[in-house]
Amino acid sequence: MSDHDYHAELDARGLLCPEPVMMLHNRILDVEVGQVLRVVATDPSTTRDIPRFCQFLGHELLSQQEAGGEFLFLIRRCQDA
Repeated sequence: MSDHDYHAELDARGLLCPEPVMMLHNRILDVEVGQVLRVVATDPSTTRDIPRFCQFLGHELLSQQEAGGEFLFLIRRCQDA
């Protein structure tokens, strides 16, 4: 899956823990089960928190990368909340 294959985006740049994950918790509900949400963040703690969020709530973390000081995540919603 490329970085361009997503249905919605969450821009969490400039936000610090726990705000990115709190916003993710609400934003993931805006995509349908099976669709992909792209998250862009600048807080390094998201590299720990977002994978844990996915594991705990049963969503699939498709990719995680850093580019130019930003952390990019692609998350497939795998279940109803």
